[in-house]
Amino acid sequence: LRKTGPFVALNCSALSETLLEGELFGYADGAFTGAKKGGKQGLFISADKGTIFLDEISEISLSMQTKLLRVLQEKEIRPIGSDKVVTVDVRIIAASNRNLKQAVANGKFRQDLYYRLNVLPVKIPPLRERKGDIILLLKHFLRQHYPDKEFNIHPQALAYLTSYSWPGNVRELDNFAERLS
Repeated sequence: LRKTGPFVALNCSALSETLLEGELFGYADGAFTGAKKGGKQGLFISADKGTIFLDEISEISLSMQTKLLRVLQEKEIRPIGSDKVVTVDVRIIAASNRNLKQAVANGKFRQDLYYRLNVLPVKIPPLRERKGDIILLLKHFLRQHYPDKEFNIHPQALAYLTSYSWPGNVRELDNFAERLS
């Protein structure tokens, strides 16, 4: 039902807590010094009737987790500096490179938020555990970086690439493809 709705993505680890709150919930005109005149619509409002993708969700503070939990439970937000509550209807997709269940056990991630988000878990194993994908992904990244070029990679190089552990995972492979191309 949301496939034609907006899709908004945010890397949660890239912003401080204050900036993250402003990005997610927006803010009213004059909410703080330096605020954009007229305020700013947050990503939850931008994603209304669609999807918001929160990458690296494990990096948000416990206090921000509480605010996010409220959005999930009540389906409403309050922009910073506003007394108006806005109803939102969004699907949330969250990703993390950390084990959130372990973060809950260590007190770093709210258990109630974990269970609210853990509706349809999809675990994507690291590249080192799916060697068969390495060459397919490499060819994809090479075509992406240079769509008009044809690349022939020596079989010994391919053997080396599939035996390498790729500690940087798919991002490392993508960077390697860019360097190679």
